[in-house]
Amino acid sequence: MSERTETATLAGGCFWCLEAVYQLLEGVHGVKSGYAGGQVENPTYQQVCTGRTGHAEIVRVTFAPDTIGFDDLLDVFFTIHDPTTLNRQGGDIGTQYRSAIFYENEAQRDAAERKIAEITAAGIWRDPIVTEIASLGEFYPAEPYHDDFLRQNPTQPYCRAVVEPKVAKFRRQHLQRLKREAGV
Repeated sequence: MSERTETATLAGGCFWCLEAVYQLLEGVHGVKSGYAGGQVENPTYQQVCTGRTGHAEIVRVTFAPDTIGFDDLLDVFFTIHDPTTLNRQGGDIGTQYRSAIFYENEAQRDAAERKIAEITAAGIWRDPIVTEIASLGEFYPAEPYHDDFLRQNPTQPYCRAVVEPKVAKFRRQHLQRLKREAGV
């Protein structure tokens, strides 16, 4: 009998950063970069980068809920990006870099709303959280060259300057959640 899996679709800036982090989590079986939340069918990376398609760069995370819950994925999500900056993450600016949770069912929507209320009440961020919570709609997979981007391009300047520091921060904050083969 195979393990039960679910999917979560999240946007928190460049999808290369999110992919590199979620791949390391125990209970995550796969991460696929893509696009969601826009109005153009089958957009390309070049189209999405213009900011005119309405899509966000997203990751679709396939996970085993008996090992890691949706709530746990949200905990990681809110520590690896700034949910208070509208349409931007660091130097990446545009609607394609917005913070968003594209829920796939009402339970995910409710969990996202609870998590944002919890983080807001805790006063973790000085500025208000602007993370969009929206129904997934259509998911468009990114081009294959985006798959496993950090591992395939470790010397690429963006990976060294932006992706690797996010992965290092994640490792420090969520050491207990790492897959065994991910190491320390």
